[in-house]
Amino acid sequence: MPTGAKLERKNAYMQKLVDLVETKPQALLVEIDHVGSKQMQQIRGSLRGKATVLMGKNTMIRTALRKRIEETEDEGLTALLAEVQGNFGFIFCEEGQMEFVRSVLDENKVPAAAKAGVNAPKDVFIPAGNSGLEPSSTSFFQALNIQTKIVKGQIEIVGDVHLVKANERVSLSASALLTKLGIRPFEYGMKIRQVYQDGCVFDAAVLDITDDVLVGKFMKGVCNVAAFGREIGIPTEAGLPHMMAAAFKNIVSTILDIDFNAGEKAQEIKDILSDPEAMAKMQAAAASASGPAAAGGAAAGGAAPAAAAAAEEEEEEDMDFDLFD
Repeated sequence: MPTGAKLERKNAYMQKLVDLVETKPQALLVEIDHVGSKQMQQIRGSLRGKATVLMGKNTMIRTALRKRIEETEDEGLTALLAEVQGNFGFIFCEEGQMEFVRSVLDENKVPAAAKAGVNAPKDVFIPAGNSGLEPSSTSFFQALNIQTKIVKGQIEIVGDVHLVKANERVSLSASALLTKLGIRPFEYGMKIRQVYQDGCVFDAAVLDITDDVLVGKFMKGVCNVAAFGREIGIPTEAGLPHMMAAAFKNIVSTILDIDFNAGEKAQEIKDILSDPEAMAKMQAAAASASGPAAAGGAAAGGAAPAAAAAAEEEEEEDMDFDLFD
C-alpha cells in the first residue's frame, strides 16, 4: 500500500478526477494509441484555457469512480465506470469548446510508418510506376508476389497493389517494403471514442450530427404522423395540409361531374397547384385589366345619372296639363 508522498499524489489525482467529472459540462474519452509525448505536449498547450487533458492508470480511475459512486450512488458515474478500459484518457471541455477541441485533435495528427505487427487503421495501396529502387531490391517485391519489371535500371511496379488491408496486422515484409519506398501511410493522434455528458455516455458518432440532420429526422417524423393520422382517420395538425388538399381535389372533381363545361376552370386550378407563381401572374393580369374597366365604368356611371335626370324632366313636362281642360 502506498504511503507518504505517493499516497498523497494518488489521493490528489483521484480528487481532481472526480471534481472534473462533476463540474465540467462535457468530457471526451479519447484513445491515445501511438501518441508520443511531444504530440501530447502540443495538444495540451493548444487546449490550455479551453479544456483540461487528464491521463492516468485505469486502476486509479476505477478506484476514484467506485469511491464516489459509494458516496453518491450516481448512475452516471456507473455508466462512465463501465467504459474505463484500454489505452485512453479524458479531455474535459469548458462550456461551448467541444468543437474547438475536435479541431485541435484533427490538426495534431502526425504521419507514421507502418510498423510490423501493428493493426492497420486503413488500407494501404502502392501505385503502379517507377519505384525508384535498384534491381537488387527485387526480392522484397517477390516475397509479396508483386509483379515488377526492370526499366532503365530501376524497378517498375506493373499495377496498383493492395499491400495492407484495414484492421489487419502489418507483415514484416510489407513494413520493410514501405520503409524502402519511403511511404508513411498512417496518421496517429488522439481519437475521440465516446462523449460523457449529463450522466450519459454517447458514441463519438453523435458529434457528427448537424442541425440539418436533426431537421431532416424531425420532418420525417412529421410525415409519418401525418400519414398515420390520415390512414386511421384521426385529424392531426401535421395532416391538416393534406386534408385541405384532399378536400379541394374532391370539390374540383365534384364540379367537373356536375358541369362538363367547367374543364377550363379546373385546368386553371391544376395549373395553379402545379405552379404557385401562376396565381401571382393571374392576379397581376386581373389587376391590369380591371384598371381600364374601372375607368370606363366611372365614365359610364357619370353619364347614367345625367340620362336619368333628363328622363325625369321629360316626364314632368309631359304631365304638365289641366285635367279639366
